[in-house]
Amino acid sequence: MKRTFMDRIIDSIEWLAAIFVGLVAANIFISVILRKFFDTSIPDSYDFGRLLLGILIFWGIAATSYRGSHITVDLLWTTAGPRMKRLIDIFATLVLLFVVMVQTLMLFDKVRGTYQDNVLSYDLNLPTWPFFAVAWMGDVSAVILIAIRTYRLIFQPELMADKHDTQPNE
Repeated sequence: MKRTFMDRIIDSIEWLAAIFVGLVAANIFISVILRKFFDTSIPDSYDFGRLLLGILIFWGIAATSYRGSHITVDLLWTTAGPRMKRLIDIFATLVLLFVVMVQTLMLFDKVRGTYQDNVLSYDLNLPTWPFFAVAWMGDVSAVILIAIRTYRLIFQPELMADKHDTQPNE
């Protein structure tokens, strides 16, 4: 199957989310090793840790939004027929798109406020707004992926059929 432009966007966003998982794990691992064996720490490791965790959460939302592989409660969906399953998927994805779009707008306000207030890290006095901006980009990525999912559920259900039990063109 030929990889489309949308598929490359999806893969890139998922790889970025995976990189942030690695960064959070590396920060924790290095901090523990430095504390345990060398009686020292990375300056601002606590600030970096919590800011990277925030980034990871928003990029994780992006990574799970397209696949639909996150935890769901689907009693109604499992008893529905293929056509109703597709309609439920479309409705749920549209609701998710709306909610994440509003969340993205609110997070942008947080990025702007952090920038305007010149919030700095504790030890190194580094500005924290770039971390908030990267988290916001994860939320923007979630909106993009949910929009792609919505488009495919409506116009290309055969591409989503292997992700769910819905049958195309029913």
